Amino acid sequence: MSKKVRVRFAPSPTGHLHIGGARSALFNYLFARHHGGDFIVRIEDTDRKRNVESAEEKLIESLRWFGTEWDEGIDKDGGVGPYRCMDRLDIYTKYLNQLVEEGKAYPCYCNEDELTAEREAMVEKGETPHYSGKCRHLTPEQIEAYKAEGRPSSIRFHVPADHEYVVRDRIRGVVTFDSNGMGDFVIARPDGIPTYNFAVAVDDHLMGITHVIRGEEHLSNTPRQLAVYEAFGFETPEFAHVALILNPNHKKMSKRDESIIQFMEQYRHLGYLPEALMNFLVLLGWSPEGEEEIFTKEQMIEQFSLERVSKSPSVFDIHKLNWMNNHYIKQTPTSRMVELCIPHMQQAGQLPEEITAEQREWVERLVALHQEKLNYAAEIVEYAALFFTEEVSYNEEAKEVLSGEQVLDVMNAFLNEIMAAEDYSADAVKAALKAVQKTTGQKGKNLFMPVRVATTGLMHGSDLNESLYLLGRDKVAARVRNLTENYDSITN
Repeated sequence: MSKKVRVRFAPSPTGHLHIGGARSALFNYLFARHHGGDFIVRIEDTDRKRNVESAEEKLIESLRWFGTEWDEGIDKDGGVGPYRCMDRLDIYTKYLNQLVEEGKAYPCYCNEDELTAEREAMVEKGETPHYSGKCRHLTPEQIEAYKAEGRPSSIRFHVPADHEYVVRDRIRGVVTFDSNGMGDFVIARPDGIPTYNFAVAVDDHLMGITHVIRGEEHLSNTPRQLAVYEAFGFETPEFAHVALILNPNHKKMSKRDESIIQFMEQYRHLGYLPEALMNFLVLLGWSPEGEEEIFTKEQMIEQFSLERVSKSPSVFDIHKLNWMNNHYIKQTPTSRMVELCIPHMQQAGQLPEEITAEQREWVERLVALHQEKLNYAAEIVEYAALFFTEEVSYNEEAKEVLSGEQVLDVMNAFLNEIMAAEDYSADAVKAALKAVQKTTGQKGKNLFMPVRVATTGLMHGSDLNESLYLLGRDKVAARVRNLTENYDSITN
């Protein structure tokens, strides 16, 4: 490309970072890095009614955690800031005044009741509702009269009649819009704050944005932005509108949709790894050349192109995400997983707020024991539960195992061995089981299954020696005694 690539992600501070927004940020980031360009993060905060306190901070935090580092933004001035729209009001005012002076925009004094009545009348006639343009032809006297009344005014863009706006989209192909169905749209509210379609066009021009990569829900906004570009004689960036992400039922997602976790902060709190989420989200709409599905960030940057972004919607598959996150967890140092798991165990009451060195070592061994099975860090609470339960419960399948004629001999012999062990460790448990095999003649399932079921209540699980060490000698002994002393009531 002859011109240096400059792309942007421009979220509104109206809530947490949505997975759809995260994917848009990721596609922009990868495109910029692939072409050696710049990735800019800009905050679109002009809709003050919808802005949420602290949302900006959380958006930035989520983007940083996700790994989409930016070159310019509210914390990195690249010389074209400010990077918050509300800090750019003086800039917008200059351009708004220019359009009004040139007759390409005008003040509109219609109130909401008048606009509603106008829309309803058009609907009754079977017309597409749009602004009629009646304030476009106000005389100076009428304007002065409205001002004298104290009527507030917005500023509307004068959309030219019989004009075709053409979007040459890098993903969707050529899309055309007829200006006659658009109506003169508001570009500044009565309080002087510009609307999105005006601000975004001015900002993209002044910040030198070469490519606009965003969700397809913005495609309908594009003709209005093209109108602003044309009115100023600005060079138009290239557009690429990415198809939707659908929920598991192949329906469009809404924020009330409970079939899917939708916000990046939620995945972070559950203990998903950002590199796994990045790998997963890049495949929602983009296809690599081969069959490989696991990519490092560097590999994504090397291979990413808009030509391989699909026009079709993608379906969010939580099972695939969990499989992928599990793959990354398996490759992750246990020390990192321990840090992710501890807060969940503390929240569940399994660990105190301040943990000792001995407790940390215990958690490290617990995590190492279960790491290969974890889909995300919060699952450690479920795996850890058996170590904190005072009484073990047995289902019918477990009771059948415990009903074996050899069970009492095995359990009594095992209890004697572990209580006699000088030091209690995983190796001591292993030695105790070997000794029980010699003294009882039982081996294999007849030996190991009753011990596992009696002490954990589970038919299957992680390494038995390590599990019983983590349970601790006192708890193991108490569970074995409970079984032997209440054997008939438990097994019948």
